[in-house]
Amino acid sequence: MAVPKRKTSKAKTSGRKAANMKKSVTGVSICPQCHEAKLPHRVCPNCGYYDGQDVVNAE
Repeated sequence: MAVPKRKTSKAKTSGRKAANMKKSVTGVSICPQCHEAKLPHRVCPNCGYYDGQDVVNAE
């Protein structure tokens, strides 16, 4: 069984974790109705439209 010879330093651990923190949110689309950012295939939280129909009464 493989055993590490030395303890992994805090700098090495946090440097490895920091690479994943830099990732941005992908897959954000624009609502064709109100032109706000929204997740694809979901009702727009701003105007309540989905696929050109008023699904939710957003106020």
